[in-house]
Amino acid sequence: MQSELNSTAKTTRPGHFLWQEQLPGGAHWSGVIRRGTLLTLTDIQGGANVAMLINNLEVKNERFNMPDTLKAQKTAFLTQPNMCFSDMGRVMCSIIEDTCGWHDPLGGISDAELVSQKYGEKSYQNAHNDYYKNGHDSLLNELGKWGLDESDIMPTVNWFSKVAVDDSGNLQYAPNNSAAGNTVTLRFEMDCIVCLSTVQHPLDPNPNYDPKPIQLTVTRAEPVAKNDPCRLHRPENERAYYNTKIYYGENPDD
Repeated sequence: MQSELNSTAKTTRPGHFLWQEQLPGGAHWSGVIRRGTLLTLTDIQGGANVAMLINNLEVKNERFNMPDTLKAQKTAFLTQPNMCFSDMGRVMCSIIEDTCGWHDPLGGISDAELVSQKYGEKSYQNAHNDYYKNGHDSLLNELGKWGLDESDIMPTVNWFSKVAVDDSGNLQYAPNNSAAGNTVTLRFEMDCIVCLSTVQHPLDPNPNYDPKPIQLTVTRAEPVAKNDPCRLHRPENERAYYNTKIYYGENPDD
């Protein structure tokens, strides 16, 4: 499966491929994704969940703002051509391709207590690297590598997961939202610190600890056109893109 994914990534954007990495289920990762690059997440087996935090590399307390992102784009979930806005009204990344169709920004992340209640105890002391991970501690581990702390754990995007709100206001998790091979591609409009956790969604009803692996693929992006669908999706998107260009000292009309 890995070789098939590698081949696909390198041929769909020839000359643009930069790097690729596979994350096991229950893993955590962080790194810098530069402006003008694409990050493609691939659900390798189906049923993956990828919790993501995004921070500005230069000013780390500028970060993904879930309420503004949803309110401005009149939505309760994310897909193409939505953008992820920061709390400074700028665009951190844009969803330019999506074969899954629904990504959850509402359900949050698990903590140690929830994982223990759902799956039982499996600590590092008795299981070493196979211990049961939780979303909160996984992301906190990665944030610490960048001088950030627990106060920087904000609402996440849970890629490949679907959570809908019923008529009574209850959150309803949809199992099997994502099939094997589904991808979502994010074009980064700012230099960002990206933190990921691949533990199961906190609302996942599966009684077994069974997080799924994903693949990260980073490629160079094409220049953003004036008629870019993400940019023109809503007036608020165009305004956020304008703010981002100004931040980088560029002509916002380009």
